[in-house]
Amino acid sequence: MSHSENKRLILGLMVGAAGISLAMLWYHMSRKRRKALYLSTLLNSENSFDLVDFQYETQNEQGTVMLLQGRQLQILEKLNGLLVSVEELKKEVTFLKEAVPKLEELVREELQGKTDTRRTSPLHRATRKRKAEVAQGVSDTNSSEEAESEGSYVTAHTDTEGESEEEKGWISSSASALTPEEKIELFNLLQQVDTLHCGSDNEKREAFRLLLENEEKYKNYAGFLWRLARAYGDMFELTTDVEEKKKYASEGKLRGENAVILDPSSAESHQWFAVMCGYLSQFESIQNKFKNGYLFKEHLDKAIELKPRDPFLYYLTGRWCYEVAQLSWIEKKVATALFGTPPTSTIPEALQNFLKAEEIHPGYSKYNYVYLAKCYKELGQRTDALKCCDSALAVLPVTKEDKEAEKDLEALLLSLKL
Repeated sequence: MSHSENKRLILGLMVGAAGISLAMLWYHMSRKRRKALYLSTLLNSENSFDLVDFQYETQNEQGTVMLLQGRQLQILEKLNGLLVSVEELKKEVTFLKEAVPKLEELVREELQGKTDTRRTSPLHRATRKRKAEVAQGVSDTNSSEEAESEGSYVTAHTDTEGESEEEKGWISSSASALTPEEKIELFNLLQQVDTLHCGSDNEKREAFRLLLENEEKYKNYAGFLWRLARAYGDMFELTTDVEEKKKYASEGKLRGENAVILDPSSAESHQWFAVMCGYLSQFESIQNKFKNGYLFKEHLDKAIELKPRDPFLYYLTGRWCYEVAQLSWIEKKVATALFGTPPTSTIPEALQNFLKAEEIHPGYSKYNYVYLAKCYKELGQRTDALKCCDSALAVLPVTKEDKEAEKDLEALLLSLKL
């Protein structure tokens, strides 16, 4: 079940719910009119009637209507949760069905150390280059270690060309309470988990384990905490169990929030707090979905302000703008009722963010090309949309996200050729 199908189904449910409410309202008003007529007839007749019974009947009907409306809202919430669970399960089953036939080949390549040769996009080549730089940096002098403590950081989605002076000085500033030996130990730990984060699934699990083991010792340092939040994000992606996903998202959001509190000037703290808000929103009520959406955008904007040359941040902002631009009027009404002002954005705004990611890092990702094509299609620019589809086809799928992008790309190409 696709995202658009889910939205149509939820929209249908909401419209159906509105119809039920209107029907109950019509029924209730009809009953009132009949009561008024009945009351008038009785008042004009010579027969007496029991006013207490009449009031009792009216109260019973009102209570019944309120009960039906309450049960209706409960059913809608349960249906929404069921739809989310079904969609996630379907995605995971599809991914497993595609991965199992290739398992033997992937295991063989992993054992031979050739897995990295499949990463053909500029994004993946840059990641390998960064990993080599990280490994080389471990043997530098103590002064170099302190100066570039977080300079080696790179996410699985971004290729940061440089880091801010504030980030490079992290070990010597926010960790000033540590002894020189403890600073070196912390630096080596961060270098190790950065390298593991860019590796295989098992290496990401190992990074998560190392961070958990040292959390009590370094929980008051932002550079440690945002990496722990990032590791929770890795675990969220690796697991297929819905309850585990929810737990990882919740715990990761908490670590990201603490990192922001400890160091509001850290772009990575804002970035990973935003990402974990996005993950957690998949399991929240409608009200909390919107709340996490506002937090997501707020902290992405702050991260961009602090790190304006990271293509990943513009890609995420583009996704947010695109989704908000697709909101139905009913969803906007819900946001208005809950927060006073609904989130607003447009397809041109989304396009500008995807173009910015491409400008900073040409060939950044397969999905960035897909969303560029989607935006051009929405704007009626079919030729540009097809060009972006061709660029997306030229990027070989490697990650799980790449495989999801291929599915979107197939559907997009069909719609453009009609």
